[in-house]
Amino acid sequence: MQSLDEVDLCFPQLNASCRKTALPPLVSMITYIMLTFIGLLTVILNLLVIVSISHFRKLHTPTNILLLSLGISDFFVGILIFIQTSAIDSCWFLGDFMCILYYVLMYITTSASIGTMILISVDRYVAICDPMHYRTKVSEKRVKMCVCACWGGSTLCHCLLLRHNLKHPGSLNSCIGECVILISNISSVIDMTVSFIGPVIVVVVLYLRVFVAVIVQVRAMRVRTAAGPQQSLVKVKKSELKAARTLGVVIVVFLLCLCPFFCGTVTGVDTLLSASSNAFLLLLIYINSCLNPLIYAFFYPWFRKSIKLIFTLQILKPGSSDFK
Repeated sequence: MQSLDEVDLCFPQLNASCRKTALPPLVSMITYIMLTFIGLLTVILNLLVIVSISHFRKLHTPTNILLLSLGISDFFVGILIFIQTSAIDSCWFLGDFMCILYYVLMYITTSASIGTMILISVDRYVAICDPMHYRTKVSEKRVKMCVCACWGGSTLCHCLLLRHNLKHPGSLNSCIGECVILISNISSVIDMTVSFIGPVIVVVVLYLRVFVAVIVQVRAMRVRTAAGPQQSLVKVKKSELKAARTLGVVIVVFLLCLCPFFCGTVTGVDTLLSASSNAFLLLLIYINSCLNPLIYAFFYPWFRKSIKLIFTLQILKPGSSDFK
């Protein structure tokens, strides 16, 4: 018969095994079901975003390319949620390599998401504040280059940040079944400044300027509605204002979900919080990746139409990529 110590170990047959976190069976089951559901929904919804924008040529616009980048990062977050379900009891069963891979992907996807939010803010800023030069300044080729630079920079930066862990995975584990990484204080401060504090300031400042410009243009549009020759101009501005509103909602939800976790890390409050509170803050980040496609479905008719074409298998027909 197994002793109590053996039952509480991640690997009961190994003396050097880590101890499990004592979670009530009901709490453990609910957490597992919740993470699995959120992970599955996040993967499916963001896969729909990726397929829609990638497949239909009419959706290959600079703004949608940025949404595609955001969808890819959110898709990876969904994959990470599935990995997280294996460590509900604070036991890591996937090995040292998967441990460091998990953290590398988490850092890269989070950083790329924040970088994409900056690009979205810049895109909306130029579209609203300098609409006459938008098509020349924000081309599809330039946006693709910026997205590649964002992902490439995030990957390079965090591979350097975690280089010791990549060279010696599992070297910091005190017992078998633990997943621990080392980041120096200086590196942590630099990463927090470059990956969170700086980008948040840029996003907030740009969207405040967009908000002011939107108010001014809405007032101007109301004055011009009676003028016949300017109807087409008003229509274009309305579409840009609608896109600014939708992407503004995405950015606000993003900041609301990420700020509590990062603010706790910056101030050091996270060390004073209970495990359940930290888990809740991490869950907010996961939920954000699931919310973005739902926002698109609510505000964007093209996304709803794309979903319909995907589920009815219309995209398998020849020439479906040219559908309007």
